[in-house]
Amino acid sequence: MTEHAEQAPALKPFLYLVVCAAGIAQDVGELITAARKRNWEVGVIATPQGLGFFDATAVAAQTGRPIRSAWRAPGDPRPFPAPDAVALAPATFNTVNKWAAGISDTLALGTLCEAYGLGVPIAVLPCVSDALAAHPAYRASVDRLRGMGVRFGDRYSGEPREDGRREEFRWERALDLLATADGRS
Repeated sequence: MTEHAEQAPALKPFLYLVVCAAGIAQDVGELITAARKRNWEVGVIATPQGLGFFDATAVAAQTGRPIRSAWRAPGDPRPFPAPDAVALAPATFNTVNKWAAGISDTLALGTLCEAYGLGVPIAVLPCVSDALAAHPAYRASVDRLRGMGVRFGDRYSGEPREDGRREEFRWERALDLLATADGRS
């Protein structure tokens, strides 16, 4: 990949975790913890807006690696090894639609587009409201990405249920999707 490390291969499989700008991103450390328990090393790539939705200092300390959000300059070392898998969590309406259209205007989107071309398994945990999920562009984007072999978890709306409680965002589901043969749900 254009942005992977030019260093010795990781001893453990390496997961790129792409994080978008959604309120639930504040809990991204839960996925990192779950991944490490399953023997993954993790590198985080955030959308430019996503950086403001979680504690980047704490996440960098947790992974032991810098948070990536911008392209590196030519000649700069690549801080991550090549990915063995990619998780997009939380995945927003904007990112899903841009990715399905092949738009690569950020490091996060470029990573997703390139991972597909390299045959790297990709799992997605959508965080999209009911109103945006009803948009035909979103439905078409999800269908297109699924047709490309991208593995989707259940959509999290972030909206309260009838009883007033919020549904749980199941971070570990991304790892489950990467561990399955076909990963579709």
